[in-house]
Order: sequence, then structure tokens, then C-alpha cells
Amino acid sequence: MTSYSRAQVQALPFDLPRPELGPWRAGNTGVEGVWQFDSGQPGRQVLVSALVHGNELCGAWAVLGLLQAGLRPQRGRLTLAFCNLAAFDRFDPAQPDASRFVDEDLNRQWLLDRMAAGGSQERQRAAALRPFVEQADWLLDLHSMHEPGQPLLLTGVQPRNLALARRLATPEHIVVDAGHQDGVRMRDFGRFGELADNGTHSLLIECGFHGDPASRRVAQDASLRFLAASGVCDAATLDAALPGWRQADAAQQWALEVTGPVVARSERFAFTQPFVGLEVIAQAGTVIGDNDGEPVTTPYDDCVLVMPSVRQARAGVTVVRFARRRRL
Repeated sequence: MTSYSRAQVQALPFDLPRPELGPWRAGNTGVEGVWQFDSGQPGRQVLVSALVHGNELCGAWAVLGLLQAGLRPQRGRLTLAFCNLAAFDRFDPAQPDASRFVDEDLNRQWLLDRMAAGGSQERQRAAALRPFVEQADWLLDLHSMHEPGQPLLLTGVQPRNLALARRLATPEHIVVDAGHQDGVRMRDFGRFGELADNGTHSLLIECGFHGDPASRRVAQDASLRFLAASGVCDAATLDAALPGWRQADAAQQWALEVTGPVVARSERFAFTQPFVGLEVIAQAGTVIGDNDGEPVTTPYDDCVLVMPSVRQARAGVTVVRFARRRRL
């Protein structure tokens, strides 16, 4: 049987250039990389975050564009954050995966005990960012993916976030998931993780492959739509300030309800085919991989594969998630 493992992964061309942050790196809050603008009018506190992973450049381009456009909130408060600058500083287009983080994944450190314990650069950075995340009522976290694929909007399991995804009208695929077993994401932290409708909204968008210039356009479009929906700025104001950012609505939206992950036992995990994501496997029990000698099979008919990748495979890392699909 043919297998596709981490050892066989080929380098992908990285065509999205690294943004030069220049003076925008400093921030205006006393925390490097964090900008905050207060309208002086009642309204929501809105946070748009980028560079949670240092090799995910599309979000940095979007946040940089918001800053360069001089965008200011008409209501409430707007916070813009370049998150993992230490990892970003290590970015090399020839080895983009090496700058995902410095010590450990920043998007698994959103637990109070981890932040209090410190130690790693990512835990210290999460602690520094924590006040801005706790203040926020609405959060958009901009990411990209290890492999080429269609954009995915991750809502968590909160119905209020799924409703917002429908309101945004893009992208086509909405992932309803409970997070990862190895830690808590920013978009699940604190009030954002509560199931009851508490007035918060938090979305994480995977804009496409890290090195694809199209991911930048997805991040820009998502930022514009999110800010308009939040009410921090009027849609007309955003369209005027950010010409060309708005893209077409999705023709159809699908909810992908994640039922569980496949977690690698080691770096030797291998798929049976070069899956790219969103494949619908018709028959339950179909073998899709090998996890250190144990066959990995689909648990039900019409099983959707969400973000399959062995590029970061090692013990404890999720290499694919299974989901059921329904129309929104």
C-alpha cells in the first residue's frame, strides 16, 4: 500500500512575500505589536489578531493594511495585534515551517496555569496579550494552513459563532469544532469558550496555504466583513478605506461538524493517499492512514477530512479531523 508520510513531504513554493512591519511593529499600548484605538463612543471591543504562528503571513498583511489605511473605529474600541513576533523574526521562505513558533505553539497556551508558569517564549507572550484578549467582545484570529486548500472558518461549538459565520456569507466551509486536546486556542479562551450566549463572538479563519498570495486576499476580505458585522465601523466606511478588499460571497456554505481528531503517535504517521482536505469518504471503515502500525479508518459514511497534513507530524499532534457535512 502506498503511504504518504512526513519524510516524503515535498517543499512547497512560498510566493507570499514577508511584510515589512517597520514602525507598525512598535504598537501604541506598551506591548510590542499591539495597537489600540478608542472611538470614545459606546460600542464593542473588537480584536483582530495575526501572526499567532510566525510563518502565517497573510494575517500580518491584513493587519498591516488596516494600520496603513489609518482605520479608526467609529464606535467602541479596535485592537490590532501582531502576536508572535519572535517567531516571525525567524521566518525564512526556504524553511517556513521552522518559524511556526520558537518554543511551543502559541495557539495552545491559552490556559491560566500555563501563562502563569511562563518559561517558554510563547507562554510569556500569551500572558502579555492576555489583557487585550480578555477585554475583547469580538475576536477574529487570522491564520493560514500547512497545505494548499480552500479557506476554512472555525467557529467552535457556540451557536452564536455559527450564526455569525452565516452572516458573513463566506467562506464556503465552516468548521464546527471543540478545539485541540493539547491545549486551548485564543479563540476558545475565557468568555469566548462559554457555550451560553454572552455577547461575545470569536472566529478563527484558515485563509489557505501559508505561501499562497491568495491567502492575503482572503484575510483582507474576512477582516473587512468581520469589522463591518461588529459595528465598530460602517460597511461603507470600510469599503472606502480598503478598496479591493471585499471579495464575492460564497455561492453556498457548508457546516463541517467535527466529531474527533486523529492524533499521531510519532512522526511516522502516514496517509494512504495525498489528501488535500475536504475529501468526502463515502464508506465507513475506509482505511486512510497508518498510525505506527494501527490502521486509521473513517468512522461513518460520507466522512469529511478536515486539514489533513503530516508536515508537523509527531507524537501528540493532530494530523486530520473527521467531520459530518450539512448545508447552512
